[in-house]
Amino acid sequence: MAIYTVTLQDIIKETSLETEYMPRKPEEILISSSDVNRPGLQLGGYFDYFDSDRIQILGKSEIGYLNSLDKEQLARRIDDFVSRRPPAIILCRSLDVIPELKECCIKYEVPLLRSHDSTSSFMASLIGYLNVQLAPRITRHGVFVEVYGEGILLIGDSGVGKSETAIELIKRGHRLIADDAVEIRRVSSKTLVGTSPENIRHFIELRGIGIVNARRIFGMGSVKITEKIDMVIHLEHWDTNKSYDRMGLENEYIEILNIRVPLLTIPVKPGRNLAIIIEVAAMNNRQKKMGYNAAQELMHNLGLDAAAPAPPEVKMEWKRF
Repeated sequence: MAIYTVTLQDIIKETSLETEYMPRKPEEILISSSDVNRPGLQLGGYFDYFDSDRIQILGKSEIGYLNSLDKEQLARRIDDFVSRRPPAIILCRSLDVIPELKECCIKYEVPLLRSHDSTSSFMASLIGYLNVQLAPRITRHGVFVEVYGEGILLIGDSGVGKSETAIELIKRGHRLIADDAVEIRRVSSKTLVGTSPENIRHFIELRGIGIVNARRIFGMGSVKITEKIDMVIHLEHWDTNKSYDRMGLENEYIEILNIRVPLLTIPVKPGRNLAIIIEVAAMNNRQKKMGYNAAQELMHNLGLDAAAPAPPEVKMEWKRF
């Protein structure tokens, strides 16, 4: 599995950190772990299971404990801790830097930074940022749009009308995240986030016209940098020999980075307004997440729900598309 990194410079910029000591350029220091650590046990001398790749956070408790030690113990504990050379040490609450700590950071060339935020608040924001930047990711062909707050990933063969549909959705007030290539990140055990590679962000390819910049033509309100993936819609040319789901009782899904995402297959033929269909699909998906299923209510009204088996779940593979 690929290992992703983020520079310490990016973290400093994102979390507004003050630099107390920096051994070299922060853009050269790479962070590869999304986990952080408050080294209370380590400052007490226990280093079993200590991960030196994690950023170390010192709050009021850790600094209070260090200040309670005599000079000899203080120097020994700090030296033992900093000698493990973590990628960075960050003090929260704008706490005063203990001179022995700064001396050891200089000795072992460990960056020393400081934040104005409370320890819990800072850790939450830092972990959230690292989870996104260091998340496992894949890139897939498709178009990603936000429709009524739902992240809709459109997939299908080239020329089926994904980009044209995206333009129509933008004209109807929705937003484009990515066209052609969608970078998908798993930011938690339940959440996928999609974005566009930076070099093609906001650009759309329209056959017969060429490349257009959606942000410049339709304005800043027509685009978005990132969005959670709530649904995948597969657009395919209408096949008269294929039976399409007319009720919506089947629960189709696709697995992306081991996370299940609802999947719809929508047939495309002249005369179908795909933008309106996708708007309805987005609203219907939101209703299902809130516990309402129109197909199940209809079955209940017809008295067919008691004898009907549970709706089947159908897993689709990426290679099908």
